Amino acid sequence: MNSPSAAARLAAAALLALSFAGCGPLRELIAPTAPAMTGEWAALLEELRAYERSIGFEPTANFTGAGKDQASFHYCGRVSQQLLPWSYEDPAIAWSTAASESECRAGAAADDDIYFRTLEAQGESETPVTSAMLAGKLDRFVYLVIHEDCHDQFALPYGVEEALCDFLTHQAMSAFAEQKYPAGSRERRSIRRYAETQGVLALATIEWYSRVETLYARRQRGEINAELLLRERASLFEAAEKPLGFGHGELNNISLASNMTYSRYYPQIGDAYAMHGRDLARTIAVFRRLDAAKPAAAAVQKKLGIEDARSIESLRAYEDAVMATLRAALRNSSRGADSL
Repeated sequence: MNSPSAAARLAAAALLALSFAGCGPLRELIAPTAPAMTGEWAALLEELRAYERSIGFEPTANFTGAGKDQASFHYCGRVSQQLLPWSYEDPAIAWSTAASESECRAGAAADDDIYFRTLEAQGESETPVTSAMLAGKLDRFVYLVIHEDCHDQFALPYGVEEALCDFLTHQAMSAFAEQKYPAGSRERRSIRRYAETQGVLALATIEWYSRVETLYARRQRGEINAELLLRERASLFEAAEKPLGFGHGELNNISLASNMTYSRYYPQIGDAYAMHGRDLARTIAVFRRLDAAKPAAAAVQKKLGIEDARSIESLRAYEDAVMATLRAALRNSSRGADSL
């Protein structure tokens, strides 16, 4: 699970299966299309909330009603193509709430990467059930409810918490589908397929981000000039689009870094899950204890002499410190001592 090459093989296998499936009944068997949402979404939400409580989630104020005036949430990001952000929190990215892609592009520099995205929900903000959620598919609705409710369970740095909540959600939505829907049903298969595919994409993202990061390190060392950097980047992005599930021209430094925010620690969280018997409730309890035991961000900054709390150095140092706490706890656990 920790091997980038294994991730690439898994992604290639998934794409090969889809290419053989083509259209019609065989494709539907291998990659079932999720049903559209129905007017019974409120009952489904209640069942999801009951399942969340069974694995240790506390109640949240999310999804308490339909947001009549909230269709979705808009995000606009800009960054120089000469910089590869660490994650969506990297201060190099200039974020705004532009309402359209054309507005997002207005005023951007010629060498900026532009990233405009519309999301159906937003965590830790008492997000409503938006019209975009109700207009979507069953698998995505299940994912959004569990993932956004997961964010309200923890106060970890987002670079850790996004990967944690994605991993937990992928396991939880598969388990929920097995409980609710009959074996072989379209609902059960499509939800499980969504979770498995997203897990594969997370591991493939680690592989491709590493390749792009290596290219930018060459530029930083002065081994290549800015023109060659962008030319080689274009080749990498063209090769990565299909394995990462992007359409032609959609992949850039912000979209890659944003996906990496959800992927970077995915394998380590999977290790913790495996070490605790692939038991969701136990794993959630472990990360609650990690949350309580994590060092304070200010203490990490002081120890390392970092003066700017909003700098990329501070961001990375704090993520490293939290993950070091987790790794130490897992080592102790493997020796029979529970330090979390």
